Amino acid sequence: MQTGPVDNEIINKVLQGEQALYAQLVKRYQNYVFTIVLRYTTNREDAEEIAQDVFVKAYRSLADFRGESKFSTWLYTIVTTTCITFLRKKKVPVHSLDTEQVFELADNQNSAFRANQVEQKSKIQVINEALRLLSIDDARIITLFYQAEQSLEEIGRILGVDPNTAKVKLHRARVRLKEKMEKHFTEEVKDMVG
Repeated sequence: MQTGPVDNEIINKVLQGEQALYAQLVKRYQNYVFTIVLRYTTNREDAEEIAQDVFVKAYRSLADFRGESKFSTWLYTIVTTTCITFLRKKKVPVHSLDTEQVFELADNQNSAFRANQVEQKSKIQVINEALRLLSIDDARIITLFYQAEQSLEEIGRILGVDPNTAKVKLHRARVRLKEKMEKHFTEEVKDMVG
């Protein structure tokens, strides 16, 4: 899965003056960071700006990384705080997915999209669209476990809960994701299992 020097080796060398090696960490984690950022904003330009900002902040704070968890766990914290700060500055409205109006909007957008694109969607696209219909907390824990490949212990550290609580939250988020997929992406789900 991971080739070349491990993250901690690269970090130690960067801190000892070999700053150019930081590019290896950026390359290794750019998709990870971008995927998480897209959970907060669907605007690609904003996402690119935020991702770049994340790597600048991580570089400046690299001496604070103690190696008690994976680098990706530490980086995730920087990603989420940077995203939240960015959205607050932009004053982007945050909608509750509990309101009927948001569901109607999602239904209308998705039904038109499905009519034209059913055959072209990949499993990943469908899952990502379904994740956008979840609460930020549910989308975050699913992203951490499946896309960022964090353990329940690491997810617990990130969320400030014990691993068993993280496991329960993950289970509930998976149930809600399944419900969203069955409701909004019925045809795509049939294609995936069929």
